[in-house]
Order: sequence, then structure tokens, then C-alpha cells
Amino acid sequence: MSSSLSLAVRDSSTMLRRNLLHARRYPSLTLNLLLTPVMLLLLFVYVFGDTMSAGIGGGAPDRSEYIAYIVPGLLLMTIGSTVVGTAVSVSNDMTEGIIARFRTMAIHRGSVLVGHVLGSVLQSVLSVVLVGLVAVAIGFRSADATVLEWFAAFGLLVLFATALTWVAVGMGLISPNAEAASNNAMPMILLPLLSSAFVPVHAMPGWIRPVAEYQPFSPAIETLRGLLLGSGIGHNGWLAVAWCLGLAVLGYFWSASTFHRDPK
Repeated sequence: MSSSLSLAVRDSSTMLRRNLLHARRYPSLTLNLLLTPVMLLLLFVYVFGDTMSAGIGGGAPDRSEYIAYIVPGLLLMTIGSTVVGTAVSVSNDMTEGIIARFRTMAIHRGSVLVGHVLGSVLQSVLSVVLVGLVAVAIGFRSADATVLEWFAAFGLLVLFATALTWVAVGMGLISPNAEAASNNAMPMILLPLLSSAFVPVHAMPGWIRPVAEYQPFSPAIETLRGLLLGSGIGHNGWLAVAWCLGLAVLGYFWSASTFHRDPK
């Protein structure tokens, strides 16, 4: 038992280093995906900021209020953008025969997927930190959050990244090529646009409101807002955790069954 566990840890660490080295050597995909939330942040703050803040606050335009409002959503959107690269990377490994070679080697089979997941979560955290630094540079402040709330917010981000990563791995495994993997993972980017990231759910048209309410991003965004800005969390906290755990379990079993079933 201990030898099997040590083998899994050792091989997973090796696969993690492989994926991090691959990301360092080919940073264009990560940068392209990371630029999306950064550009949206700058666009909504400096182009739409005054108008949107007046609409949300119901008073005089205050760009700093809108910065505080959209940053939690953009942090989660950053995770969604980053895991698209994971789906593409897994698909490349499948179609280029790398995983087929790993199958013939004396390594722990699950370490291939675990390496992708750990590498993706680490990249997601680094991407969130970068977007957060840009947000702070343009005026985002969270003075009311306690140390415990900051830790809880960080834990939610890591849990959310883990859940989406396992789903992205499954998407990459079923995709015949990198282009299909990117298309299959596109909901990771589109769902935040249909959430409470940019405008309150109650301000949306009635036909789209259920989409915004009953999806994983909105409760996670509202929970993050509550932790960082002191707004009410209500039932969003347990909904966000439930979504994360459910997606992580679903993504794990989907990925594992697909990986072990695929003969390639």
C-alpha cells in the first residue's frame, strides 16, 4: 500500500514538472487565455465603468464601486479561461501519442491526469494573482475583509479551479483534436458572461435570469463578493461549495473512466 502510494506521488510529481515545463516553453496559449479577463477588466472599468456604476448604484457614477463589483467575477472568469488551455493540452497529448507512450511505461496510470490537474490549478492560481494585481493597480480595494475571509476566498478559488480543471480534462480526453477541445471548453468562458459577474441577476431580462441563477459561476461570484467586500452571502456559500464538489467528482470519474477506456 505504501509503495503504491509513493509510486503515485512520485509519478504525479514528475508529470506535474513535465506540464509546468511545457507551459513555460509554450506560453502563448496561457497568455492568450489570460489576456481575455485582463482586457475585459480594463474595458468594463474605463469604457463602461461610469455608466455601469450609475446603473448599479442608482446614483452618481463611481468607478471604484464598479471595480469592486466586477473583480470577483473576473477572478473566476480567469479560472475558466485558464482551464481551456488544460483541455487543449490533454487533447494534444492524446492525439500526438504521448499518452500512448506513457501507457507502455512502468508508471502509475493516474499520475498522467493528476499531473495535468495539479499543473492547471497552479497556473489558475498564478493567473488569478496576476489579474488581482492588475485590479489593485487600477483601484480595487478590500479593506473590510479579515484574514480568515481572505483565506476562505483563496480556498474557494482553489476549489473552483480544481472542479473546472477535472471537467476540462474530461473534455480534452473526448476531443479528437486541439480545436475541438477548445470549442468544447468554451462554456468555461461563456458562462461567466451570463452570470452575475458584470450586472446583478435581478437586472437581467426574465428569459435569461434562470441561466444566470442556476449555474456554478453566480453563487461562487456572490460568495467571493461577500468574503472580499462584506456583502451578504446568504445561501450562495453552500451552493458554491456544492457546485464545486459536484463538478469535481463528476469530472474526476468522467476523466478516469474515459482515460482507462480509451485504447489510444
